[in-house]
Amino acid sequence: MKILVLNCGSSSIKYQLVDMANNGEVMAKGIIERIGIDNGELTHKPINKETYKTVTDIPNHEVGIKMILDALLHPVYGVIADKTEIVAAGHRVAHGGNFKESVFVDDVAKIEIERCFELAPLHNPANLSGILSMEKILPGLPQAAIFDTSFHQTMPEHCYLYGLPYEYFEKYKLRRYGFHGTSHKFVAEKAANILRKNWKDLNIITCHLGNGSSIAAIRKGESIDTSMGFTPNEGLIMGTRTGDLDLGALLFIMEKENMNYAQANNLINKKSGVMGISGLSYDMRDLDNASKEGHHRAMIAVKMFSYRVKKYVGAYVAAMGGLDLLLFTGGIGENDCVVREQVCENMEFLGISFDKEKNHGLRGKDEMISVPGSKVTVMTVTTNEEFVIANDTFKIISNR
Repeated sequence: MKILVLNCGSSSIKYQLVDMANNGEVMAKGIIERIGIDNGELTHKPINKETYKTVTDIPNHEVGIKMILDALLHPVYGVIADKTEIVAAGHRVAHGGNFKESVFVDDVAKIEIERCFELAPLHNPANLSGILSMEKILPGLPQAAIFDTSFHQTMPEHCYLYGLPYEYFEKYKLRRYGFHGTSHKFVAEKAANILRKNWKDLNIITCHLGNGSSIAAIRKGESIDTSMGFTPNEGLIMGTRTGDLDLGALLFIMEKENMNYAQANNLINKKSGVMGISGLSYDMRDLDNASKEGHHRAMIAVKMFSYRVKKYVGAYVAAMGGLDLLLFTGGIGENDCVVREQVCENMEFLGISFDKEKNHGLRGKDEMISVPGSKVTVMTVTTNEEFVIANDTFKIISNR
């Protein structure tokens, strides 16, 4: 039973073809990057074959998914002989609204996903685009939606409510939902297993850092707080999102610039973050390179990003009453040694003894980056949201 997992982000598609009949073996995996930007790139990694890469303009997600299917079926670097070998597709969906668990994709599910566009304007449209693209390319293929918000349903009321009149929660369910739940849960369990510990005995802070970033406080196996909120805009500074912002500042700009709702929404979600600060790029790799060349605004953007992560780490240590594990994951968390060092420097008072030499140049590995004997263990942990999605998809279609 082969399941195609699609994780459609605002400018990328991560994918895996997973054989659930063979203990969840990954037959192929890869990523499409820079969708809608010049020089898009497909990196396709089939099992027991050489990695294939190609660079071309990729205007939208439908074109990207067609490229993925072509790669899976290719006579040289493909891993299946016919598209009928794919029995289902599982999709990561950022905002599930009132959904508390993964669901089979039907008309009702698609309507609900679309209703959440205004709550997750960078991701839910891309997520639904992936679903609709699969319907066009492989009509009749069963699909499942796995929501980022599900894991954070354990947050207590005093953590998920906002300081607004309670009637807005009652009328609109306006509250903190949190995102990246599949990733936060996966890396927390994975790191504990690597250390041969039970994650339900530990206090863990997971830092999922990428173009979209969030941090979660996981106490004894349950999410008690997370940096993203009602929408994915709250929390850390991100690629193009403001993160935490004085609402008065937004109202001030709207008045001065005569902005309407749509323009303001576009400002805080697509024109801000490290892109808006640097004026250069939303990609941390570009900013790191520019910083080395003395680009002041790029340096400031990187420092602001790291500083916000550091503040949330400190806050969540206080919220949980201590910390056992600090984890870095996601595209930036797994690969950017500069950000990790800036977050962890001068944190000895919290029990974090950071190994700068081991951290330097470390990319894409499950590795300890705290010194032996550190009270708090710091690790880079590769996330695999795709496996969680495949497993949920398998359960959903098996029960139909």
